[in-house]
Amino acid sequence: MREIEVTKNEAGLKLKKVCMTYLSLAPSSFIYKMLRKKNIVLNDKKADGNEILLAGDIIKLYLSDDTIEKFRVSSIVGNKTSDTPTMERPKRELDIIYEDDNYIFCNKGVNVLSQKAKPEDYSINEMILDYLLEKGDITEESLQTFHPSICNRLDRNTSGIIMAAKTPHGAHYLSDVLKNRTVKKYYFAIVTGKADLDGDYTAYLLKDEATNKVTISKVKMNDAKAIETNINILDYNPKADVTLLMIELKTGKSHQIRAHLSSLGYPIVGDVKYGSKTLNAIFNRKYGIKSQMLSSVLVVFPEGTETISARRFSAKPLKAFYKLFDVDSYL
Repeated sequence: MREIEVTKNEAGLKLKKVCMTYLSLAPSSFIYKMLRKKNIVLNDKKADGNEILLAGDIIKLYLSDDTIEKFRVSSIVGNKTSDTPTMERPKRELDIIYEDDNYIFCNKGVNVLSQKAKPEDYSINEMILDYLLEKGDITEESLQTFHPSICNRLDRNTSGIIMAAKTPHGAHYLSDVLKNRTVKKYYFAIVTGKADLDGDYTAYLLKDEATNKVTISKVKMNDAKAIETNINILDYNPKADVTLLMIELKTGKSHQIRAHLSSLGYPIVGDVKYGSKTLNAIFNRKYGIKSQMLSSVLVVFPEGTETISARRFSAKPLKAFYKLFDVDSYL
């Protein structure tokens, strides 16, 4: 028999979700069968799996140790398992903007993945997990039933605010405000030329998965997604002939800001995929700019009862922004 005490990390989840995570290799039919046969019980009572768990609840698995271990993966520690050879990790520290019991917001640097694409990758998601493990907010055991995780993503070379949930409650709230677009997300972008852009711009975006590149069109294409980008001019640097923009994402599609601005005639400085190779080389030589000048700098949450309700959180952009503009005055 195995006993699991529900902690704040699992509170708010359904019993079946915790069981399926704990016995991650077991088919769902097995979990439901064990619930029906009372081999899995909640607080010593029969359960159907739809019960919402509270901290302090006790889940009992009346299963043999062999059966339990057969349906479990190796213990997870950050971005590796206990049977994975230890690998040297990049020496990176989290730039934490805000943290409480349910949330942790960080300022992601460039050349850092939001989530790993390959097993050996070390993304900001793994950085957050390792930080919470070291701090003691989570344990290897609690990771078997709930994984703290980021709730928004940024391109590898886009810096800025990453929002992560430490608890199911936090994950539910962030998922809700992101899905319903009630949290406002703002970006700084430096584009080439003296931009003549102001207001909401709509278009259609189609992604080619093979090339990981998107196409923007003013007319509807097959399978294309409608996008909306709000653009405001903050400043113009005549010497460098670049414009600082504040972008509000009304929709959040892959590469939306980069491709949309490029389609409007104002590519982002340093963008190797949608920008100008010639101009990027000039900015690299003159100003040392080696990455795209796009950064998620501000999020504003709606009214409510959460610790983060009606609050704004800002993050400083890349140092390269300061070579061209006094960006702090706009945060």
